[in-house]
Amino acid sequence: MLSEAEYHAKLEAAKQASPAQLLFRAARLLNERGLAKIQSRGHHGVRAAHTALLPHVDLEGTRTTEIARRMNVTKQAVNQLVGDLEQAGMLRRVPDPSDGRAKLVCFTARGRRELLAGLDLLGELEEELAQALGKARLDRLHRDLAALVDHLER
Repeated sequence: MLSEAEYHAKLEAAKQASPAQLLFRAARLLNERGLAKIQSRGHHGVRAAHTALLPHVDLEGTRTTEIARRMNVTKQAVNQLVGDLEQAGMLRRVPDPSDGRAKLVCFTARGRRELLAGLDLLGELEEELAQALGKARLDRLHRDLAALVDHLER
């Protein structure tokens, strides 16, 4: 049986040796930094759950059941988040033209502007990364991540 200190050391070594674990950690830290920037600009009600939902809403609209499937959460959880973002003026629900009983979650004009602002914010974060890592290393990381995403999507 490992002592607490031995277990901790073994766990940390395994985490550091795992590229996947480092990707998860980097993503979490980058997300936290982005949220802090968003909140510092006056968007105090924005939470990680809100920003996690937005990439799952297609520009032409997406049903809540599909968003829930993509996020691997309940429809009720999605409805709560969509409700929050409706109140913030970023999303709206409209009738699905292919099924009058269903609704599509769509971006409002404000939501579309905020999406572009969010991409600008990502650019700021990437500038910070370029300063910390150097542009060549960040470019290489970008290529490697693009290849990884391509592989995982197949």
